[in-house]
Amino acid sequence: MSILYTLISLWLMNFFVSTSVAADERLRADDHAPIGVMADHYHEVGEFMFSYRYMSMSMRDNLIGNDSVSPSAIVTTTQNRFFGQPMQPPTLRVVPTEMTMKMHMLGLMYAPTSSLTLMAMLNQTSKNMDHVTFQGMKGEQQLGTFTTSTSGLGDTSLSALVRISETETSRLHATLGVSLPTGDTDATGTVLAPTGMRPTLRLPYPMQLGSGTNDLIGGLTYSRFHERWSWGSQWRSIVRTGNNDEGYTLGDEHRLTTWYSYLLSAGVSWSARLEYFERGNIDGIDPLIKAPVQTADPSHQGATRLDVALGLNFANEGGHRLALEFVVPLEQDLEGPQLGTSSQLILGYQYVF
Repeated sequence: MSILYTLISLWLMNFFVSTSVAADERLRADDHAPIGVMADHYHEVGEFMFSYRYMSMSMRDNLIGNDSVSPSAIVTTTQNRFFGQPMQPPTLRVVPTEMTMKMHMLGLMYAPTSSLTLMAMLNQTSKNMDHVTFQGMKGEQQLGTFTTSTSGLGDTSLSALVRISETETSRLHATLGVSLPTGDTDATGTVLAPTGMRPTLRLPYPMQLGSGTNDLIGGLTYSRFHERWSWGSQWRSIVRTGNNDEGYTLGDEHRLTTWYSYLLSAGVSWSARLEYFERGNIDGIDPLIKAPVQTADPSHQGATRLDVALGLNFANEGGHRLALEFVVPLEQDLEGPQLGTSSQLILGYQYVF
């Protein structure tokens, strides 16, 4: 977080010495979408933009569909897909209880022409998941707890933002891109087995850092501006292609979001946003991911979720922007048992030059 604090301090120094302008002049804090929306805007020819985002996601409480389920209920009722293989009990014996994911995302945008903006984004991701292990082959006797962790470079995206139309009050553009498999898919960790042993195994799918496949990115974004308020909507999808080296393909992801922003002044706005998110189950299986835990089952990865987000956005004439969003789910339906999302916090800094 020290990098983010430095960026915030530098930006605030610049912001408070800049000249304030009226809300109907060129500067608008809502010229960009809320910070949680990716590839939301394009640039004028010759412009660059550097961006940094910090995202923290917290997950807790297991769900089947949209119903909460306790760890004890999971280990007594949920079938272990690996049952019948050596040392595999009939039901699950290890249950995740909480997960945190933190991402540092760096982005660079450049417009070589008036109709095309190029964008590259890479990220560093860290994940921690807490578990409870139940003893033996059956029953509700807890053996102990353990935590697994992974950290490293995630997948890298390269995109082209193509301007379709623009008027004095509206913008429409398409996003076409590819996600490159720069994140690991073979991370390992030490676990607490129901036997009491602590083997080092390949970690289940949610703890891996990348997809392992070259994935397609597509999207369409519309924004409309009024005197003191604006709104917009975006569709964005990631479509997986082929199997990775481990023998599986992550589920496709689709997002549909719409937002409203209101100018408190030219350089300050608040925003509200709704987002629908859908992720498919995994196709195929990694033969080295085999354990009596729900995260090792490819059929327990699908999810749909409806989120609501509130944000603040700051901008000044020097090209600096600072924004934050807090996101919580209104409803989620999981191919469970699966940990539900409890909240997300997104902080971002952008500089246009």
